[in-house]
Amino acid sequence: MSDQNGQKSGQQPTPSDQSIRNWVEEDLADSFDEELEMELDDGRLDRLLDGLSSDPEPDAATDRHLYFRELFRLQHELVKLQDWVAHKKLKVVVLFEGRDAAGKGGVIKRITQRLNPRVCRVVALPAPSERERTQWYFQRYVNHLPAGGEIVLFDRSWYNRAGVERVMGFCNETQVDEFFDTVPEFEKMIIRSGIILIKYWFSITDDEQHRRFQMRIHDPIKQWKLSPMDLESRRRWEQYTKAKEAMLERTHIPEAPWWLVEAVDKKKARLNCIRHLLEQLAYEEVPRDPVVLPARVHNPDYTRQPISREMYVPNYY
Repeated sequence: MSDQNGQKSGQQPTPSDQSIRNWVEEDLADSFDEELEMELDDGRLDRLLDGLSSDPEPDAATDRHLYFRELFRLQHELVKLQDWVAHKKLKVVVLFEGRDAAGKGGVIKRITQRLNPRVCRVVALPAPSERERTQWYFQRYVNHLPAGGEIVLFDRSWYNRAGVERVMGFCNETQVDEFFDTVPEFEKMIIRSGIILIKYWFSITDDEQHRRFQMRIHDPIKQWKLSPMDLESRRRWEQYTKAKEAMLERTHIPEAPWWLVEAVDKKKARLNCIRHLLEQLAYEEVPRDPVVLPARVHNPDYTRQPISREMYVPNYY
């Protein structure tokens, strides 16, 4: 059966060269903006957008402007949250789950951008080793849980068993059932130990994942993100959907509920997730003593030794 355009039912439309070019340009602009925002404060950003924006649509420039302003504001609040967690010796775990290319890594990057890596760290575990496969399933994740004064962000977590492992056949249904029986008790146990646990699922549409995979195929800078496993997951979209539905049904508990982030619009997803995360913890600004820079000590007996020019990196720029 074909649709009105002659497209066979169930097949993805083939993007034109121009649409691919537009996608890549939009994504590169987004990445470029994100790198710029790490260097710019609000005032410099105003001048940049007023004087250098080449976007023919004023609304697009305004949207970027508002996005950066809100991102900076939220990141400032994240710094306050970080200081509060360290001050109160809190233990925080945030899980980020979702399909491939759903934007988990993007929001994690914006959360950690301005935080102290000694307080806030990311855990992204590879496939388990032969030894780890013989351990209690949760054992390798327990090793990464936070001590007092730490925030741990899991870029995928123990829910791999309910998703990729189940869909790809890396575990059997008996192991899946055991996981579903165990994980609520496991999470209640770590919560009773004093850990604050927050779980996010990033939701995108079939068409949006297809578009993002196409962009990864055509963008050399992002091709490394596209693994054979990603391609296979694309083929098994419906199986992942069923696995996700079962996971949400079996593991959405009052002590550790799931929060779904609508992630088709990447920028809105980042802002919504960060703001929601901030609302989950009652933090306050930690008072700080004034910082006074000490006077530089000058030793009259010290003579600075010359360094060979051959040791310097050439001035390319």
